[in-house]
Amino acid sequence: MELSPQVRASGFLAALLLAGCAAFDGHTLAPGKASARNVTALMGEPALELKRPNGDTWLYFTRYPFGRATYVATVGPDNLLRGIEQRLNYWNIYRVKAGMRADEVRELLGPPREVMRLPRQQRDVWEYPWRHAVHELRILWVQFSDDGVVREIIEVHDDEGQPESTWD
Repeated sequence: MELSPQVRASGFLAALLLAGCAAFDGHTLAPGKASARNVTALMGEPALELKRPNGDTWLYFTRYPFGRATYVATVGPDNLLRGIEQRLNYWNIYRVKAGMRADEVRELLGPPREVMRLPRQQRDVWEYPWRHAVHELRILWVQFSDDGVVREIIEVHDDEGQPESTWD
């Protein structure tokens, strides 16, 4: 059976998209061999770049607005990749505590998807969508007072982001 050019093109496009998604987390980059340039060529421009006291640079790659991951690539002073880790995970989410400073939260989780202002409470709210398990979508809101200190943390199941059930 001969496939039409449109079907072949659609299949090729789907394969390209899957291949692009497969490398999105940077797993094909070899620590100690890949350069910062290799990292950005594969993963795109970082949403945030933080210089560390030891000379390392942390490059944050978010998957916003629809994704639920933030990857941090650590690049050493020699411009070589040290490693890549996903920051929006259970262990990091539950490390956020009242009293932390905004820069500590940003360093731990990366930039938020959205920043909202609650004028009556005089607070800023940072929103982090994340995935607890394959099919469990969650959302974290971190409220900061005007002095940049965490005052309240709300973490819930994300019903709006959850696909509708097919069991009806």
